Amino acid sequence: MWSGVNGKEKSHLAQSGHLQGLIVGWCVLKICQEGSISMIVRFLKVLMMIGATASAQSLLQTFGSGANAFLIDFVEIGNPGNAADTTGVPNPAGSVGYVYNIGKYEVSRDMIEKANNVGGLGIDMYNMTSFGGNGSNKPATGISWYEAARFVNWLNASTGNTEAYKFDISGTILLWSSADTGYNASNQYRNSLAKFYLPSTDEWYKAAYGSPNSIWYNYPTGSDSPPLMVSSGTTANTAVYGGPLGPADIDNAGGLSAWGAMGMGGNVWEWMETAYDGINDLGYENREIRGGTWLNPSSNLEASEPRSDSPSDNTSFHGGFRVAMVPEPSALSLIVVGFCGSAILRRRR
Repeated sequence: MWSGVNGKEKSHLAQSGHLQGLIVGWCVLKICQEGSISMIVRFLKVLMMIGATASAQSLLQTFGSGANAFLIDFVEIGNPGNAADTTGVPNPAGSVGYVYNIGKYEVSRDMIEKANNVGGLGIDMYNMTSFGGNGSNKPATGISWYEAARFVNWLNASTGNTEAYKFDISGTILLWSSADTGYNASNQYRNSLAKFYLPSTDEWYKAAYGSPNSIWYNYPTGSDSPPLMVSSGTTANTAVYGGPLGPADIDNAGGLSAWGAMGMGGNVWEWMETAYDGINDLGYENREIRGGTWLNPSSNLEASEPRSDSPSDNTSFHGGFRVAMVPEPSALSLIVVGFCGSAILRRRR
């Protein structure tokens, strides 16, 4: 099928919706002809190849209602099972065995305010009057890890999904236990059934410093050189750092990462779900933060520059976060897999 097509051309063609349709059509034809489990496995591998080489897809999710409705834009991070980066900190870092989605932008003040209105979350944000103002599209700052987790829990609960993080009635964070449905022994912070969650270190790192072609970069703008310092804008290989008045709007915070996420370097520090020691076994231990801020030098944007903070700290005027999401299966994949099963059943009769 790929005869005469070199690697670069395959990558370019696989990004074409037309070729993806041809690939799927070819797979369905072969399945109908052969009607075998092995053919389905081969088909699923082709789908994974498409997902690994395709450019970032924008995925909008709606929350709240009426005047308190808001959107979060996600980008898909593919290339599951990628090799880890061995040049940053921690070492290794960034290997993720599954496809996931990460917020294209940081969470904004508007999102927090509307979630407060609808969900009664009571999350207070830092007054940014001295740092460029409290515009609704500015990143939400002065948010503790616990408050970010409560926001994520509301995203899940308000859409009929399982909450990601476990709190007792007094608001104290608890670990999920083996008695809980969705318990994951390798990550006792996150319920594995949750749809929305805070990105782990590996998930955030891959979205920031990785790329669809498995190349790792030192900066979260798809480059090994420091990005150009700006106060706002969307030009490639730029970032908001080095001392502007304050953070930029979340959708005007510099160039994109190779996966298509904005503001992962500069603007505001971002919470990782992961404890700073990498072991999520104590609810109160420091969490990792990454990315640097509008005040920092370029070195704070590098892959080798994680920091930590107490999860209860809600006093940081330069700290924010973004949300990650479990991907939903594409309609095309579901249709074709169902068709494959039907084809096999017909051949066995």
